[in-house]
Amino acid sequence: MTILQGNPVSPGIAIGRIYKYIPFDPSVAETFCAPEETEAQVAAYQTAKASARAELDTLFAHMSKENPEKAGIFQAHTDILDDEVMDEEILAGIQSAYMAADYAVATVFGTYIDMFSQMEDPLFKERAMDLQDVQSRFIRNLHGIEERNLSSLSEATIVLAEDLFPSDTATIDRQHVMGIVTELGGSTSHSAIIAKGYGIAAVLGIEGLMETVPDGVQAVLDATTGALMIAPDAETLAEYEQKRETFLKEREYTQKFIGVEAITKDGVKIDVGMNIGSVKLPEHQEHAEFIGLFRTEFLYMESDHMPTENEQFEAYKSILLAMGDRPVTLRTLDIGGDKKLDYWPMPHEENPFLGNRALRLCFAREDVFTTQLRAALRASVHGNLQIMFPMVGSLEDFRRGKAAVEAVQVELDQAGIPYAPNVKIGMMVEIPSVALFADKFAAEVDFASIGTNDLTQYLFAVDRMNPQVVEYYQEFSPIMIRTLAQIITAFNQAGKPISICGELGGNAKATAILVGLGLTKLSMNTASFAACRRVITGIEASKAKDLAEQVMAADTEAEVKQLAEAFIAHI
Repeated sequence: MTILQGNPVSPGIAIGRIYKYIPFDPSVAETFCAPEETEAQVAAYQTAKASARAELDTLFAHMSKENPEKAGIFQAHTDILDDEVMDEEILAGIQSAYMAADYAVATVFGTYIDMFSQMEDPLFKERAMDLQDVQSRFIRNLHGIEERNLSSLSEATIVLAEDLFPSDTATIDRQHVMGIVTELGGSTSHSAIIAKGYGIAAVLGIEGLMETVPDGVQAVLDATTGALMIAPDAETLAEYEQKRETFLKEREYTQKFIGVEAITKDGVKIDVGMNIGSVKLPEHQEHAEFIGLFRTEFLYMESDHMPTENEQFEAYKSILLAMGDRPVTLRTLDIGGDKKLDYWPMPHEENPFLGNRALRLCFAREDVFTTQLRAALRASVHGNLQIMFPMVGSLEDFRRGKAAVEAVQVELDQAGIPYAPNVKIGMMVEIPSVALFADKFAAEVDFASIGTNDLTQYLFAVDRMNPQVVEYYQEFSPIMIRTLAQIITAFNQAGKPISICGELGGNAKATAILVGLGLTKLSMNTASFAACRRVITGIEASKAKDLAEQVMAADTEAEVKQLAEAFIAHI
């Protein structure tokens, strides 16, 4: 038996035969046409585009019935297909540069794919996958090749692939696909999102997978630990049959907690909120008590121009109206360095995570910052808005950001434009300097939210996107827990709201520790609601405090994880 290890992104136990999925290869040769052939190439391009749109319409209709919350992925693909800028560039390639239609499509799409692929932020890096998917569909239709998919399989299967596009997972045979394993992809990829939605076990990021594993062999996938077991013996198979049965019963039981009020056994109320990155609220949003992180970057990343004040106003307004009285924490533009926009040229930086990004970039481009703040404040009359600054490293940063808000409020007053007078101004805690100065910040800000992804990265000087140093990214380290304790204690003593919106906030293994540290507000992806609420309702806050003391006294991350897992094992 051979065991390969990857990143578990959708928990579960799968048993079945390996099916190596090799989709259509969209590679094309550098081909040109004669001037008199351009009209035919344009016609071929338009025909392929219409065929691709028809396929996407079919996928959208299918997904709307099967999983309505995920259908928007294919609407987004249609939007890419109909993008006016890319359409003009492709037609120019054919008509002016005399490119063959497939070469023009590959060239233009390739430019944007490269741009998004180079970005460090996983949310935007995954956008390259959307572009690749649409590019492949386009070129396949140009070549007149029928679509291959995973819609019809004959037995229990574990699908292996270099990567899976959203269209691959959308048409998946849910009766026979027990698990998904890929070489590429991250926890925010569409493959991960749809696998979670379907309840399919998934492990991503196993390097050399397609070369290592033979097709058709029996395998076991443990997507709770990230292990793929090739050709397991009878004893292992029997063991995992039992584990799978136990897991399915546990998952069914956990889902009962999705809408349960999060109150510990000794009466401590924990507010559970959600993180969003779109104007479309996610599945299970009705169970969120607030939005702890509204990422506004999507408005800029999904546009071919700088979003206007009114475009932003309408987006923010729609979220506020949808949430009603529930608080919405809008994070101001977090872009720059690694997140680049083709319509906003920025200089190359050797260390983009340490560069001119987020609030720093907004200070450098006051016009962009002012436009966003005007839109946000105008929208504030339609709901319960809070404004939060990312990448704050000093009191000077926060004060400068707050002064910008106050200056916009004066402008709106002078123009007679209404805004909510009680908009709270807060900040992200994601730079260690803030943790060291937490008491000073707590005295000035209205609230704060801890971004554990970047805080861990900066605390341990480790690139969280670099797989070669993943072992050094230790979000469960006692060093990290002590840092969190210092932040939370300072804000609690000052009587200021403090929440957490990083990935640790939605990790059920960390929930008891966070409660024990005195945190009463957690914001996460809605997929984590049930598991975290189950933990909260099954513990006593007083005993969780004892756990927090124990983990802070530990020496290693492994010890912290053992203590945390043992504490919730009975729940």
